[in-house]
Amino acid sequence: MDYILISLGIIFIISGILGCVLPVLPGPPLSYAGLLLLHFTSKYQFSARFLIIWAIITAVVYALDYVIPAIGTKKFGGSKWGVWGSVIGLVLGLFFFPPFGIIIGPFAGAVVGELSSGKDSSAALKSGLGSFAGFMAGTLLKLITSGLMAWHFGKELFFS
Repeated sequence: MDYILISLGIIFIISGILGCVLPVLPGPPLSYAGLLLLHFTSKYQFSARFLIIWAIITAVVYALDYVIPAIGTKKFGGSKWGVWGSVIGLVLGLFFFPPFGIIIGPFAGAVVGELSSGKDSSAALKSGLGSFAGFMAGTLLKLITSGLMAWHFGKELFFS
């Protein structure tokens, strides 16, 4: 049974890393599931504190992934119209145009929101670029998180 759990854990860890760049897969939660699968084996164990801390980190990173594009929009001079457009674009892109809608949606939503508020096209594009920068920052955060979980998985599997 341990071999099955380890094999599934490896698949989840790899899927988690892929999920950081593929919008269809939830990267950090998959990586965390990989850690749990390894923990459920008879030989490899993580402390309860370690698992709780990583569960919290995973939840925070997962939530931030939906908030960071709006923060990027605001940092690049976007108004509340651009922030709301970014959020609405993210939701619409996620559900209606997967997988690329999660990338294009916040950008397009921020631009449309800013244009609706009466801003000129250059200010609207700047706001859209802020949304895209936020998306890239979120992707980097997910990659770091899943990469660290993969490192802990490998360290426990090969060096304990």
